[in-house]
Amino acid sequence: MKKYYVTTAIDYVNAAPHIGHAYEKIAADVIARFYRVRGYDVFFLTGVDEHGSKVEKSAQAAGKTPQEFCDEMAAKFEHSWKNLNLTYDHFMRTTEARHEKVVQSLFTKLKDQGDIYKATYNGLYCEGCEDFVREINLVNGNCHIHQKPPRELAEENYFFKLTKYKPAIKKWLEENPDAVQPDGRRKEVLNQLADEELGDFSVSRSRKSLNWGFAIPGDEDQVIYVWMDALTNYITGVGYQTDDELFKRFWPADLHLIGKDITKFHSIYWIAFLMAAGIELPKQIFAHGFITVEGQKISKSLGNVIDPNAMVEHYGADAVRYYLMSGTPFDQDGDFSVADFRRKVNADLANSLGNLLNRTLTLIDKNAGGLIPDAKPENDLREKANALHVVIENHMKKLEFAKAIDATFALVDQTNKYMNDEKPWTHFKEGKMKEGHEVLFTSVEMLRRAAFHIYPFAPKMASDIWWQLGNDDEIGIPGDSDKPDGFWDMVPVGQKVRNSGPIFKRLEGDEEAS
Repeated sequence: MKKYYVTTAIDYVNAAPHIGHAYEKIAADVIARFYRVRGYDVFFLTGVDEHGSKVEKSAQAAGKTPQEFCDEMAAKFEHSWKNLNLTYDHFMRTTEARHEKVVQSLFTKLKDQGDIYKATYNGLYCEGCEDFVREINLVNGNCHIHQKPPRELAEENYFFKLTKYKPAIKKWLEENPDAVQPDGRRKEVLNQLADEELGDFSVSRSRKSLNWGFAIPGDEDQVIYVWMDALTNYITGVGYQTDDELFKRFWPADLHLIGKDITKFHSIYWIAFLMAAGIELPKQIFAHGFITVEGQKISKSLGNVIDPNAMVEHYGADAVRYYLMSGTPFDQDGDFSVADFRRKVNADLANSLGNLLNRTLTLIDKNAGGLIPDAKPENDLREKANALHVVIENHMKKLEFAKAIDATFALVDQTNKYMNDEKPWTHFKEGKMKEGHEVLFTSVEMLRRAAFHIYPFAPKMASDIWWQLGNDDEIGIPGDSDKPDGFWDMVPVGQKVRNSGPIFKRLEGDEEAS
């Protein structure tokens, strides 16, 4: 069985999850569902990053111990992701005992082989980035990402020999152009590697400045650097040093899905750690764009933080998932607008797809005894559907979600046009039962395809369509999904449909496009 291992970045627990966090996690779930229904053995890992100074300070402000605070916040993230119908295989917490074992053993291995050494460092440290920054990269004295000034930090730390591995990372990127995507991010990483000032970096902090983290074996006065801790979750989550069978089954990761602001850590630091440890490298790192709200960056100070739980409660998980994946190319920044959200979701899910299903099943009930007619025509729509199947598959494999959705709804729109042009109700009035049944069979088959393709994005709605078409099994296809001819005429003739009403209710407060 072919396997697919997809991971997300793990989120800091110093604040509750918002729509920006949800964007990446939904995308990972879309990928996991896409491969599962194609017969892949899939492992989907997500989780939270629980160590570091930001978390320690947030716990103090809340009047809790760091562990109490992490337990409370991790539960909020899990609750949010379950509300969004995410199907992760493990929710990784970096306070897990097995993770401490892995992180400490990795640190010890690299230290024993000379890749980690102790030295004194003076520099500017950004707590938001959990990293040292260079003065040349500051904007008006502030970190350009977190808009806060870094603080002077001077202490004795352990350092990792990044300079030793920079040439190998450069070679890896040049020989594997798909390893870091989109390509603009890969070029950024290559430019960073060419910077001579990107050298060995600190992989520990003194307990005088940070207490919340894993101790360095044999040196209790030092805590392992939060990024070394966090990045290692990708191997801990699939059993590195704790479940050899699971690790062999899924590693290397097929996809590390991350935000564009942490590309350096994954494409340089993480790759260097793996090279030093002799662990196979991931197949791809994809750095997606950000979500803004009504054109503005998500910020507590602006009061535009959107709680995904409130969105799900009001509109349903399918609507939120569908809109976030459909509006903007995944490699670019996208905007969340409530007005556009309602318009888009109503137009596609309620009108185009929902109405097609309703009128098709109503006509089958009325003119075919509620059974899928035994009438399989040869027509242009079949050829268009086969071509679109290949297009959608290719878009999905390249993480072009918006294009895949557009292609799926091109199929839905063509089927609606086909129904309007063929007018099966007229055929039945004129006694042309065969012609009318052929139209209905074609519409059912197109609905089955649409349900299959929309499933990763709107799984409940797709499953409802699947069930209303009379299927009792879960969505999926036999054989090789890359062969569209094997994807045609799979609707069982004579199967009884279940016309149980609208599958998607229009959202209130709809703003129709002018």
